[in-house]
Amino acid sequence: MIALRTKSIRKFLLVVVLLSLVSVFAAVPATQAGGYCAQWHTVQQGQNLFRISRLYGTTVAYLQWLNQIPDANRIYAGQQLCISQGAGSTAYVIQRGDTLFKIARRFGVNMWSLAQFNNIPNVNRIYAGQTIYIPDVTIQY
Repeated sequence: MIALRTKSIRKFLLVVVLLSLVSVFAAVPATQAGGYCAQWHTVQQGQNLFRISRLYGTTVAYLQWLNQIPDANRIYAGQQLCISQGAGSTAYVIQRGDTLFKIARRFGVNMWSLAQFNNIPNVNRIYAGQTIYIPDVTIQY
C-alpha cells in the first residue's frame, strides 16, 4: 500500500515538474538565429496564427519559424509572438557592474528605447552574461 502511494506521488511530482518546464519555456519569446525582435504581438482570445499572419502581412510558416512553434494550432491567449526581426543592431553581452543606463550612454542610445528594443520590462533587472541588442540610432522608438 505504501509503495503504491509513493509511486503515485512520484508520478504526480514528475507531471508537475514537466508542466512547469513547459510553461516556462512557452513563456519565453524566442527568435531564430539569435536575432532580436523588431515587433511583438500579444495573442488575443480567439486568434490563431493564420489570422495573425494576415494582420501583419506575413505567413504562418514564417511566424512558426521565427517563434520556434512546431504546431501552428498550439498558441494561446497572452502568448508573446515575434512578428518580425529587425536589422541594424549590435549584440552586446552584459558585463558585471553594467546597468542599462551605462550601456545606453556608452552606445549613444536612449535607455528606454534600449529596454523596449530588447523587451526588458524592468530596466533594473538585467544580469551579467545576458545578451542584448543595441539598436541602430536611426531606428530608435
